Amino acid sequence: MYKQLIINVTEQETRVALLEDGTIVELHVDRGDDSDIAGNIYKGRVLRVLPGMQAAFVDIGLNQAAFIYVDDVADNNFKDIERFFAMGAEENGEPSAEEPPSAAARGERTAAIEELLLEGQEILVQVAKSPIGTKGARISSHVSIPGRFLVLMPSSTHIGISRRIEDEGERQRLKKLVFDLRQEEFGFIVRTAAEGESEERIAYEMGFLTNLWESIQRKFKTAPAPSLIYQDLSVSLRAVRDLLIHEAEKLVIDSKPTYEAVLSFLDTYMPSLKENVILYDGPEPVFDAYNLEADVSRALKRKVWLKSGGYILIEHTEALTAIDVNTGRYVGKHNLEETILKTNLEAVKEIAYQIRLRDIGGIIIIDFIDMEKKLNQERVFSAFKEALKRDKSKTHVLPMSEMGLIQMTRKRTREPLTRILCEPCFYCEGEGYIVSRQSVCYMIYREMMRNSRDVFGKRVAIRANPQVAEYLHREENSLVTNLERALGKQIVIYPEPQFHLEQFDIFEILDN
Repeated sequence: MYKQLIINVTEQETRVALLEDGTIVELHVDRGDDSDIAGNIYKGRVLRVLPGMQAAFVDIGLNQAAFIYVDDVADNNFKDIERFFAMGAEENGEPSAEEPPSAAARGERTAAIEELLLEGQEILVQVAKSPIGTKGARISSHVSIPGRFLVLMPSSTHIGISRRIEDEGERQRLKKLVFDLRQEEFGFIVRTAAEGESEERIAYEMGFLTNLWESIQRKFKTAPAPSLIYQDLSVSLRAVRDLLIHEAEKLVIDSKPTYEAVLSFLDTYMPSLKENVILYDGPEPVFDAYNLEADVSRALKRKVWLKSGGYILIEHTEALTAIDVNTGRYVGKHNLEETILKTNLEAVKEIAYQIRLRDIGGIIIIDFIDMEKKLNQERVFSAFKEALKRDKSKTHVLPMSEMGLIQMTRKRTREPLTRILCEPCFYCEGEGYIVSRQSVCYMIYREMMRNSRDVFGKRVAIRANPQVAEYLHREENSLVTNLERALGKQIVIYPEPQFHLEQFDIFEILDN
């Protein structure tokens, strides 16, 4: 499979698209706001400690307070509290790496949030999840700093090896190498890119990450609270670090400054990849040259058509994302069960693709078309699991229920594409529905009958949205006739283009 990265840079935003065999499968957008701050490290101040939720709100300088759960508070905060009282005050690791045993698994006591944090306390935290919708950023004091070969974990002593490194001999070599090289009792995760690398390169990066952590600690001591201590790489350089080095074979950039920044970054980490980076200078925008704009627009649609004529509907709610599969225009050739199976199997690939492209996270419920045969249900479930293997985000999928539903979760660290590129409809306020034209006509009828005794003159005027005015003239002309008969007055209808569809005005026309 041929993979390439396309980066479009403007003053307002940066877009990074990952293509697989010419098809866009991931899109990352950065507009310089707080929508994607995962990985940033802040000096924060505890605002409120909530024992009932075993969590705390922390001010890190954003519009919304961040929140931290008790399990995300590092043990060294015990020392911070001791210093707090002594002063008399009132106050992105490798996803496929081994995980160290939890405190509960080791039989250690898990402290309560009120024992770890105090209101007014200053703490060093890292954003684990960017703000999503009305929810503030989720933070952790278990800091992790990723490099190309290693991820430094200062609050741990665990050494983990990426599960993607399958050779047992190489795993043992890397684990011993890191254990022998580390100067401090820090934890490290060895990333996939470290496979086969020399001791010198591993040692260099280990020293670089350790020095970076010492610099962060020095800034923490002098910086005010709240403030940004360390900012993760830009979206372009993150794409180079996480996608070009590990996956993509080619990188195309349409901005010379970003192109030079990428080359400088590769000089430090992977000079041999510099020849894979291309500066685009074509006459048309780079996303147009690679036919990506239509795919981006399609990723924002509620309805996605399948090649067979079926379609899927994607609905976002506050709690979960619901995906519904329908046969649509597809009628099949032989029998109903075969038609349903073919539609479901085609939908499986599109759903997995859309989940990855739109970066849908959290709880996802998929309603497939009901199948009578258990074997067909298992085929659809197996096909869906297989289609999700290309997705790097962690997923957990439950077997299909008796009602034809598949329930799954997908790790979420930032807002989905629709939240980044769209906003709630100012007409329906995000509900997805507005009052129909027919209903507005009936509202007008009731309003006029309600005030019939107060209407004088021989004529009454109705001002309404042009669509409603046309509906009154055509489909509901009988309603206007009935009103004229009931009121004994002539009704004149004026279309008002600036009116909302649900807005109307009724006034009398005096003879003089």
